[in-house]
Amino acid sequence: MKMTLARWWDSDIGYSFRTSPVAMLAAAIALVCVFCSLFAGWVAPHNPFNLATLELSDARLPPAWSAQGTTKYLLGTDDQGRDILSALMYGARISLVVGLASVALSVVVGVTFGLLAGFRGGWIDAVLMRLCDVMLSFPAILVALLIAGVGRALFPNAHESLAFGVLILSISLTGWVQYARTVRGSTLVERNKEYVQAARVTGVSPLRIMRKHVLPNVMGPVLVLATIQVATAIITEATLSFLGVGAPPTSPSLGTLIRIGNDYLFSGEWWITVFPGAMLVLIALSVNLLGDWLRDALNPRLR
Repeated sequence: MKMTLARWWDSDIGYSFRTSPVAMLAAAIALVCVFCSLFAGWVAPHNPFNLATLELSDARLPPAWSAQGTTKYLLGTDDQGRDILSALMYGARISLVVGLASVALSVVVGVTFGLLAGFRGGWIDAVLMRLCDVMLSFPAILVALLIAGVGRALFPNAHESLAFGVLILSISLTGWVQYARTVRGSTLVERNKEYVQAARVTGVSPLRIMRKHVLPNVMGPVLVLATIQVATAIITEATLSFLGVGAPPTSPSLGTLIRIGNDYLFSGEWWITVFPGAMLVLIALSVNLLGDWLRDALNPRLR
């Protein structure tokens, strides 16, 4: 592990990373957010979703630096007396898990279809690309709203895991198209190169050529696109939760917290919605900055 990290640190990408203050700051912010989210049970000062520990008398308390604030709740409380700081950590974990899982599913489906369309060509390429065109004709958020709404209607009493599965599927349904088109374009270039022709002459099966030879050479753009799409997926999940068709009410994400705070925004309790919104912007911005750096680092023309 240490040898791998050392080789990466001494590589061109590692040099690009350690000489880019923006990339290092974005990575630090992203790591802190991910760490606090994954280990919220140990890092968070309270468990905001444990009903036994909630005190309604502490509802809508301002941040600690305000006149009526208390150091017990550094960022204040919401309408149910939940600690905002702890709710941010638990809510960000849900947003990150849904975002990463939906991007992973989109990558698997999109890369598979893109490789197949670009390598095989013919009617397979035509059918898959027309399917992509159809999917691109629908706004992604409307498709996600439709799938999430239908899933909640069909399974009103479903377990939380099924609800999260429907949410991930609804975000991934249109996300795979960009990966498929990107991989198809790269595969069309790679399949005519000498190393692919040599593999064909030696009798290597098409599936093995796609998996062992073509796939590693088309993953660069996919990694960049996936990094940027993580932020988009997190924002989409927050949008669905804000509209009430996202994460279950018993496990609210950042979008749910923003929706709850929106009801109190104009009554003076600004912190209930401002801090979850700032957390969402911070995560999305750090991931986007990392994606921009990775795009430049993997492009030899920009070195």
